[in-house]
Amino acid sequence: MKHLYIIALMFLAMMVACSPSSQVPEPAAPRRTEGPSEELSAIDSLMWRQPDSALAQLQRFVASPAADSLDVFNGHYCQVLISELLYKNDCEQTNREDLLQAVSYFDSLVRQTPPFKGAGGIKPLSLPKNCDLPFLTARAHYINGVGYYEHDSVVEACKEYLKALEVMEEHFEEKELVEEKAKFIALTYTHLTELFSDMYLHEQAIFFGKLSLHYFYKYGAFPQHIAWSFDEIGLHFDILHNYDSAEYYYKEGVMVLSDTNSLSYRDIMAHLAFLSYKKGNDIKPSLHQLFSILSQSESKQEYASRCLTIGEIYYHEREFDSAWIYLNSVFDLSEIIGAKKQAAEWLVEICKAEYFMCDVSKYAEFLLPFANQEENNSGLKSQLIELHNKYEQKDLEQRHHREIMKHATQGLLALVGLLIILVIIVILYRKNKRSRKKLEVQMEVERQAHKIQQAALAGRLKRSNAALREQDKKKTRDPQISSIKGQIVVENYADEPICQHILTVCNDKNKPIKSSVPVSAYKDIALSDAQKAQLKEAATRHYSVLFKKLKQLYPELKEKDLFYCNLCLLGLDNVQIAVMTQLSYRTVWEREKRLQHIFQKEDKIAVILNEILIN
Repeated sequence: MKHLYIIALMFLAMMVACSPSSQVPEPAAPRRTEGPSEELSAIDSLMWRQPDSALAQLQRFVASPAADSLDVFNGHYCQVLISELLYKNDCEQTNREDLLQAVSYFDSLVRQTPPFKGAGGIKPLSLPKNCDLPFLTARAHYINGVGYYEHDSVVEACKEYLKALEVMEEHFEEKELVEEKAKFIALTYTHLTELFSDMYLHEQAIFFGKLSLHYFYKYGAFPQHIAWSFDEIGLHFDILHNYDSAEYYYKEGVMVLSDTNSLSYRDIMAHLAFLSYKKGNDIKPSLHQLFSILSQSESKQEYASRCLTIGEIYYHEREFDSAWIYLNSVFDLSEIIGAKKQAAEWLVEICKAEYFMCDVSKYAEFLLPFANQEENNSGLKSQLIELHNKYEQKDLEQRHHREIMKHATQGLLALVGLLIILVIIVILYRKNKRSRKKLEVQMEVERQAHKIQQAALAGRLKRSNAALREQDKKKTRDPQISSIKGQIVVENYADEPICQHILTVCNDKNKPIKSSVPVSAYKDIALSDAQKAQLKEAATRHYSVLFKKLKQLYPELKEKDLFYCNLCLLGLDNVQIAVMTQLSYRTVWEREKRLQHIFQKEDKIAVILNEILIN
């Protein structure tokens, strides 16, 4: 301990060097303020990784001429660093007055910095980029709370810890709380957990313990730190007789530890063994495990802690001789006041039960100063509970606000999404409408062109048939010509009953077929399966040579393609074909394009077929 006193004395000299020469100013208007010096910033950065090295570096700095010329900002900054490094190196905080001035100074600056970046209302204070003022202010409150706690000012310490959290929550979003900031918040919650634990406020200790776990995981804390939080939460559930929750947290603590030889692991296993006994299980396995853990003790304090657990079991089992041995060891060896007090209380009861009145006096004398402690602490507990309730209420309100904002954002995004989908549907509808209208116009134009071509082709066919009849009269003895006579006279195909029916329906002026009317509107005049079969049979009878040749030249033709040809040979256009087959206009149009691609010609299909037939 001697080196700690030496360090403390050295820091007394440091405080003289680093103390600001003037009183704390209260900034009246936004201004450009000083920023942290490079030397102090470097020490600050090193402190988070190697506090002992940072302490040595700070000692060298305060002994240098640079420390004598520190401005107001850096003077107070130096005081915060001194307090933090004293605490991190297990030294008592000796610069209380200077630290209080630093806290007041940084508070006066941070009031000019609005919550979150870009918030309105107050013009932000102009600071260097390397100065994280809200974080520095929160750290000042936190280490000030440590100082209060060292001097047993529990309520003031709690207020400072909560103020540190308030500053962080007001000036940083959750996504910004990473690395050092996440570690800082985890440590603050840990101090609050310990504070409420020491005051035997179990529910409040559980509340802050759970919050510390979130940030321990967030910055990737050492497994021992995470295990400590699980163990502490489990211990308080254990005291509240919520054994299932206690067991859950104990086991979670064990799971994060890979080192089964560590003190943290032995602590949790001892708690689990004691919990098994309290849940009514056989006493022997619990005692066997506790004796095994006792034999692994590496320090006097650990040995005393295990003795307390074993002594408690024997005390409750009323095996007072064994209980007295272990509890007396706790009383003699432990430096932890709470453990020593508990052991003394049980030892007094054992002495009364066994009539060891000669020994009871030393235990009773030790307990005398604690006689009114619970009564004295009741006021402190009430104040602490009130502080906790206010913080929890504020935390719930903030969570509720965040949920409302989250749902509002989701609702807005959903609305924007629906509007985008609606716009896309309208655009596609209008585009499809224009495309359909364009297709109808195109089909109507093609229909008219088809009629003109059919009329021209009809004249050619009449002349061709007249010539063929003349040849038939002159060459009736030619068997080859006679065999195909009935097949090349195309007007006979149109005279077939099924063909006459189709032509009559398609050319009915009372019910004209229009491309602007949906195909389904003409369902009553569409061809049935039986009529389709009749048409195929008639076309095959009149054009057997043509279809045989088509299948030879174009094997990729399908039955649907050939049926389309049957209708084209009657002179029907695509609109009429669509109506008779109840296919969409686009489908029939695509069928025509397919056949044109197969035939490698761009003429109408009827024209192409007639050319093949004539040739």
